[in-house]
Amino acid sequence: MHHASAGKKAKQNTRSLPEEDPEFQIAPMIDILLVLLVFFMSISSTEVLQTNEAVRLPVAKDGKKIPEDKDGMVTVNVLWNPLNSVGSIEVDGRTYYVAQELAPVIQQAIQRTPNARIFVRADKEVRYDYLRSILKVAGTGGITNITFSVVNRENE
Repeated sequence: MHHASAGKKAKQNTRSLPEEDPEFQIAPMIDILLVLLVFFMSISSTEVLQTNEAVRLPVAKDGKKIPEDKDGMVTVNVLWNPLNSVGSIEVDGRTYYVAQELAPVIQQAIQRTPNARIFVRADKEVRYDYLRSILKVAGTGGITNITFSVVNRENE
C-alpha cells in the first residue's frame, strides 16, 4: 500500500496549480504602439506637401488656402538663380533643368489620377519664359488644373 500512496503523491506533485487570471501588461502594448506610430509617421511623410525652403514665394494679398484634397496633386518647386539666370525644377526630390524633362512625371500623374493637378511653388525671381515652358509641358501632358503658391505679407 505504501507504494500506491507514493504514486498518488507523485501524481499530485506533477499536476500544475490552477492558473490565475493573466495580468494586463501595459509596457509591451506601449512598445507596439510606439513602433506603429513611427511606422505611420514615416509613411505619411511622403504624403505631406513637399516644399523646398529655398523657394521664396511671391506676395499676394488675395491668396487662398492650400486645397485639402491632395489626391493627384504634383508639387513642383521652381527655383531661380539670379546670378547666372538659371532655373531648376524640383519634383519629388528630383531636380530637372529643362521643362521637357517633366513630361514623364506628368504622364505618370495622369495615369495614376485622370484629374491630376499641379501645385507650382515658383520663386519670385523666376523669369516668365521659364515658367511658361513648364506650363506648356503641363498643358501638353493633359493637366488642366494648375495652382500657384503665394504668401500673404502678414504671414512672412
